[in-house]
Amino acid sequence: MVRARSAERRAEILRATLEVIAERGCRGASLSAVAERVGLSQQGLLHYFPTKEALLVAVLEERDQWDTGGGTRSDGAWRIDLLTSLVEYNAMRPGIVQTFSALLGESVTEGHPAREFFTRRYAQVRASMAAMLRAEYGERMPGGLTPERAAPLLVATMDGLQYQWLLDPDSVDMPAAFQDFLALLRSAEPGAAEDPSS
Repeated sequence: MVRARSAERRAEILRATLEVIAERGCRGASLSAVAERVGLSQQGLLHYFPTKEALLVAVLEERDQWDTGGGTRSDGAWRIDLLTSLVEYNAMRPGIVQTFSALLGESVTEGHPAREFFTRRYAQVRASMAAMLRAEYGERMPGGLTPERAAPLLVATMDGLQYQWLLDPDSVDMPAAFQDFLALLRSAEPGAAEDPSS
């Protein structure tokens, strides 16, 4: 019973954090603002999440659960057509994208509390993207790359577009640019680059 109440409280705190991020951005999402939203003291909030970074990582983990739930097949594999929907959805929630991008940038430093989360996450995402690309294109992508070699490029495109969009949303149409990238993938027949006579 106590464990269930604690899980409910954590979920409530995560929802409140998302609301505060949506309203104030990553920097404005202070522990005190979140604590006030859920009727806790800041010390009470620290009982559930010992640091702001721990809270933000938990929000990102929750976000990944929601995102993968809507972008996968029943067997858990990603679908390429739903990646576009995910990019469009991200364009409607700049606060959470800003949080992800800010923490990602900070996490490259040794000992950062989010480093393990992002290292683990990218390993999982690359594997999922490789499986999705294999299902779409087979063992060879357009241009002759294997799905494993193309997966980091796909992930880099998605995350790189997020940074550019956050910095200059009027100049970078993130969903349209991602559609353009997918059009490049589809523009060549799989394996065409392997046969110079074709």
